[in-house]
Amino acid sequence: MFVLAIFALTLTLTSATPEDNWHIFKAKHNKTYSPFEDGNRRNIWQANLKKIEEHNELYRMGIKSFYLQENKYADMTNEEFTKTMNRHRITVKLDNVTTGSFKRDLASSVDWRQYGVVTDVKDQGYCGSCWAFSTTGSIEGQHALATGELVSLSESNLVDCSTENNGCDGGFVSKAFDYVIHNNGIDREASYSYTPTQGACAFSSAAVGAKISSYNTIEKGNELALQQAVAGVGPISVAIDASHQSFQLYGGGVFYESRCSSVVLDHAVLVVGYGRGGGEDYWIVKNSWGESWGMSGYIKMTRNANNNCGIASNALYPIV
Repeated sequence: MFVLAIFALTLTLTSATPEDNWHIFKAKHNKTYSPFEDGNRRNIWQANLKKIEEHNELYRMGIKSFYLQENKYADMTNEEFTKTMNRHRITVKLDNVTTGSFKRDLASSVDWRQYGVVTDVKDQGYCGSCWAFSTTGSIEGQHALATGELVSLSESNLVDCSTENNGCDGGFVSKAFDYVIHNNGIDREASYSYTPTQGACAFSSAAVGAKISSYNTIEKGNELALQQAVAGVGPISVAIDASHQSFQLYGGGVFYESRCSSVVLDHAVLVVGYGRGGGEDYWIVKNSWGESWGMSGYIKMTRNANNNCGIASNALYPIV
């Protein structure tokens, strides 16, 4: 299927000039630039397309387990992309981690999207608010499981009002949970809609969509503990190393990045399930970069591969 898609894309590209393709990219993603900036962005876009082609050739050869694709971030260098989007700064110590004892009769696969406890993919825009989206995602899941009602919650409530965090300049899921606990709730998205900027706090107790009493952390670095939590608890907030261009331009397949750190983490996401396919174990991860990124906003990240990208290094979930 992927080869057919690449063939169709190749036919499209060969029937259009580079100039045409650049205009198509800008129109598709609503990009406008000054004349000087246009040339600079086009050069970056072309360089990224070349890297995508090189990587996907390795995918077709079976050397890589995932492929890349052009998306709305293809006109950004990896350095500026991570500075803008990945603002969940944390370094995790994994010393003296023990495996503990766990149930072995776990389901072979879990996908909480099938149970109506995961909201649609959202888009944080050009704001380092990933921590807020991971927070709302895990609270939405636990609230839905406890009440039977799936409520989309307000990320801007957290960005604007959680003063222990730094709005679009980054934050921590744990501190966001603390805010919701002490604030006695978080507003509904419908009442406090998201904007990719930090503004004045507009929380309304009349618009609260969910409350939590506390939160639990999962044993650091232990993927089996994370698997048990996903299977038994629901969607789980995690922090990962998403600093690599392979993540920025991810298109599909099971993501594995040999350069990933398991302790220096810069992006917060939501694990909504796990499975196995094509001989690969994977986590099902909901991102907050819109549906045009990855697999309709999701990524399959490698599982049982020595905690690749720190998927299990900083995992936690709220208690309703």
